[in-house]
Amino acid sequence: MFVSLKELERGKVAFRETYPPGAIQFGDQQLRQAGVLQVEGVAEVSLALLEITVRGRFGVRMEADCDRCLELVSLPLETSFQLSYLPASTLNEGEEVRVEEADAEAGFYEGGGLDLADVLREQILLALPMQRLCQEGCRGICPVCGQNRNRVACGCREKMRDDRWAKLRDLPALNK
Repeated sequence: MFVSLKELERGKVAFRETYPPGAIQFGDQQLRQAGVLQVEGVAEVSLALLEITVRGRFGVRMEADCDRCLELVSLPLETSFQLSYLPASTLNEGEEVRVEEADAEAGFYEGGGLDLADVLREQILLALPMQRLCQEGCRGICPVCGQNRNRVACGCREKMRDDRWAKLRDLPALNK
């Protein structure tokens, strides 16, 4: 959905949209939208600054590979957001400008408005946990045999080797 600046000049724009899986691309091959993305909210504009404010709430189920064992992880997300966007033309290219704290929290838009799909992509990526785990105590993959340690107790022992001294073993005086 495109939130048009012309439409916003007439007043607030309420939205309620659903996006099927695959409608929004996330760029990460290991992250997939597994359920319908539902979003609702309102957008409005401050005519003095042409600042667009978007407030809303979304819910979606995402899937990703576990960071430790590579099993599929289901990530239900539900959160609200409030964002401000200023016209990109307010940026002075090539000039040094002082960035106030309020400016650091604002995004920028170009053209006649704002694409809601771009806003949602950004908010979903920010809502994801930093480490995606299938379970809190995930044991990961065995570095020796490659089996999932959550399923199989392989019994392999990883031989820890300190390679910092490997070059010294190659010296002729030490090999006598």
